[in-house]
Amino acid sequence: MQDQLSTLVGPDGEDWRVPVQELESRQKKLVALLQEHGLNAALIQHPVDLYYYSGGRQNASLLVKSDGESKLFVRRSLSRAIYESGEGDSPHSVEKFPRMAEFADMIDCNPAMQFGELPHTFADRFASKIGATKDCTAIVHSQREIKSDWEIRMMEEAASVQMEMFDAVTKVGGEGVTEIELVAAAEAVSRAAGFGGNVQMRRFPLQCDRGVIVAGRAGGIPSFFDSAIGGTGPHPMASMGSGFSKIKKNEPVLVDLVHLHRGYVVDTTRMFVAGKLSAEWENRLEDMVAVKDVVVDVLDQGLDCSEAYRQGHALAEEFGHSAHLMGMSPDQSKFLGHSVGLQLDESPVVAEGFDRPLPTGGTMAIEPKVVHVEGSIGTEDTWTRDEEGMRPITAHGAIPWITEW
Repeated sequence: MQDQLSTLVGPDGEDWRVPVQELESRQKKLVALLQEHGLNAALIQHPVDLYYYSGGRQNASLLVKSDGESKLFVRRSLSRAIYESGEGDSPHSVEKFPRMAEFADMIDCNPAMQFGELPHTFADRFASKIGATKDCTAIVHSQREIKSDWEIRMMEEAASVQMEMFDAVTKVGGEGVTEIELVAAAEAVSRAAGFGGNVQMRRFPLQCDRGVIVAGRAGGIPSFFDSAIGGTGPHPMASMGSGFSKIKKNEPVLVDLVHLHRGYVVDTTRMFVAGKLSAEWENRLEDMVAVKDVVVDVLDQGLDCSEAYRQGHALAEEFGHSAHLMGMSPDQSKFLGHSVGLQLDESPVVAEGFDRPLPTGGTMAIEPKVVHVEGSIGTEDTWTRDEEGMRPITAHGAIPWITEW
């Protein structure tokens, strides 16, 4: 089995496991948060958070106690869980999940659970056996808001792949090409670089197609997805993103691409056109760039995310875009940016109600857009706030706002 596990490597043979030092640091911070909130333990069971704390996404439950002890109970696959945890260097012990009737006695505590994340029947089954009543969802989310240097590097690696995705769109696109053909070109680059096939979403029932390319009037079609851009999708079961609309001369083509490197999300939007955009569309784009600048400036000052939304929205309203900002009524989204990490829709958000700043180490996609019946236009980059202020992770100055085919 060890020989088999040695094949779990990146595209060039790299060891793509989460470094043990990262897992140690994350578990220590969780222990400190448990102590701060007066909790004796946390039982981590959501797949994204299992990856975050234990280094793998197996069918398992990770128990982290406030005294520092941590143990991963694995239903399947035990051998992979041991390997992905760092083997002998792992900060937690790894063992086979016992019979459910024995689990409560084995853990000998009443841990907080992720009630805000888990399906009710799954959570209720565990809670009834172990006497869990407290919720640790918010604690985990708050910890994950602040990215480590290693996590930022993962997002920078994702951004470099994303540049190649936009290059592919530039080469393939033009009048008569379908949206979905452009997505396929970008997807090929992303897949070859190691994208795993899923964009993780926190909020039910959202699902995301990481390549949302909409041409002309398709950019004005709303969907179930809480974002400015819906798109037709290829069919009603996949009812967002790119479909079979063809690019027409001089119409705006909005290209919103997501790439994940070792699980970490970056999100970028740029405009394309077969020919040249009208002065009206160019003015709309200039306005959205100005709104973006205001949002970035407010966050750079360390002011609240809600204040960044208010100032950005006020400027868009001054420009005359209030009825079209982030969608058209009644399908307008009420945000101008969303945090990203292992999930596309993390917190905080540039929206009302988030009366706190983007923390140092936070990572956020800032994306003001306007939507009209005849199309959509806007911009987006992923940013981080470090000790010196806001800094773009993605292609802020490297890809023009408009590319002409």
